[in-house]
Amino acid sequence: MENKELVEKALEARSVAYTPYSGFRVGAALLCADGTVYGGCNIENAAFGPSCCAERTAFFKAVSEGKREFSAIAIVGGPAGKEPEDFCPPCGVCRQVMMEFCDPERFRIVLGKGDLSFREYTLKELLPLGFAGDGVERKE
Repeated sequence: MENKELVEKALEARSVAYTPYSGFRVGAALLCADGTVYGGCNIENAAFGPSCCAERTAFFKAVSEGKREFSAIAIVGGPAGKEPEDFCPPCGVCRQVMMEFCDPERFRIVLGKGDLSFREYTLKELLPLGFAGDGVERKE
């Protein structure tokens, strides 16, 4: 899938964001290795801590349906009621979730705007020293 198409899907996901407290709507489109795309939006909560970013929403949806191999994610964000005018990089927590499931050298992070322009990065570029769990015993 081309980056522009992935950005379009992220814009669609953004349209259903639940942001009554910040008014900052984010959408993400996660491309699985098999070509499946999972959308995610940010979902806020009055207590703030239980809120979830769009990127994690997309990852958790995919993982909950058995997906474990991912190629790219497109992310768009900006104030509600306006097309995104700036690039919206993922927060540190979302980058670390990506690190759990993705090869940092190959996983692409596509930051888009409402005009469908985009910039592409690898996970390693945005999280150069991410924790990969090396030496941590895995049960699965």
